[in-house]
Amino acid sequence: MASTRTATLVGLFGLGGLTGAVIATLFDSKKSDKQQHQQQQQQVPPTKTTATGVPAPPAPGATPSPPGATSNLLDTDLLDRRLLARAAQAAGGAIEASGYPGPVSDLLVNTAYVAGYDRRLRHPSWVACHMTAESLLKVPPPPGTPPPPRGDRSNSVFKEDSRIPDLFRAHLADYFRSGYDRGHMVAAADAKFSQQAMDETFYLTNIAPQVGEGFNRDYWAHTEDFVRRLTGQFRDVYCFTVPLYLPKQDSDGKWRVSYEVIGSPPSVGVPTHFAKVVLGVGKPGSDVKGALPSSSTTHLTPRGLAGNLAGEKWVGLGAFVIPNARVSNDTPLKSFVVPVEAVERASGLNLFPSTVKTSSKQLCNLVSCDIIVRDFSDANRRAAGMQRSNSAPAGLGK
Repeated sequence: MASTRTATLVGLFGLGGLTGAVIATLFDSKKSDKQQHQQQQQQVPPTKTTATGVPAPPAPGATPSPPGATSNLLDTDLLDRRLLARAAQAAGGAIEASGYPGPVSDLLVNTAYVAGYDRRLRHPSWVACHMTAESLLKVPPPPGTPPPPRGDRSNSVFKEDSRIPDLFRAHLADYFRSGYDRGHMVAAADAKFSQQAMDETFYLTNIAPQVGEGFNRDYWAHTEDFVRRLTGQFRDVYCFTVPLYLPKQDSDGKWRVSYEVIGSPPSVGVPTHFAKVVLGVGKPGSDVKGALPSSSTTHLTPRGLAGNLAGEKWVGLGAFVIPNARVSNDTPLKSFVVPVEAVERASGLNLFPSTVKTSSKQLCNLVSCDIIVRDFSDANRRAAGMQRSNSAPAGLGK
């Protein structure tokens, strides 16, 4: 058990620089504290996950976890200052006894998705979800079986996430009269298999400021719909959504990153771009041995996908980077295609290992990468004069 949790910590929090002995010390030194803590705290059942570490969508009709059962993947006290100080001392005493100051990346596990939260920018660093035709309720129930309950967006409300310390939390007031929408990173429609799953997409830890008309209510919504429609062409769809801050070349020839900050005091960053990185695996209805077992409960990062695609022929991987601005619905989605490595370089994230990248085909070479323009809001009106962007941003590089 300790070795499994050690591997999880190294993989999820990037602690590869610490030796195995140091990581072992980090856990062993906390055993007695943990035992006392467990006697005082009700144990939360583990969230069922796939081999990617993304929660497996519950089967339609399955009873979701009770409200309040969601928690960080690792107990919060594993990241407290005293524990990290012990690890630092074991590594050579580079950090004084006051403890490790951060940065801390909060890993938040929800019913339908996993998120990494950025305390400085006060929005997700990334979110990841796993979708299937079944989880999106596209498959009719067997004859004689009542339809499974589904989430109703009208019953969901935006809410602050109490799992984040108040000092670093995004607040509802930060978005009030900001001029930006509270943009979902995992869409509510991606989590319609239960009310709890849908409600959790309204945590502000799943939200980032987005331009409303022309983007969040238009092109971005059409892009989310495109990703959901991929469940008709792939057995499993895994999607990362990543807020980005990309440089822009000024008139003096120098490159700078400039972005707005909202809130009072100003604290929530407004990303310049958003990325969708999508992996589609398997033909619908197929069940290839060795390919991403959806019943697995092993906690692994999405980078743990290596070696799990053996024998799978239908694998597509694609990345799209779209500016946080008005985008004409006439703009082809393929014009925003970029290499996955470009998103990883810009975000500082390792989304997929090289083995997955080399064994995958370009997504848009397997399926048609086109949006379908739909009005997702009765109050939404298309504005004239939208700026059309026909290419990936220059700030990504090659």
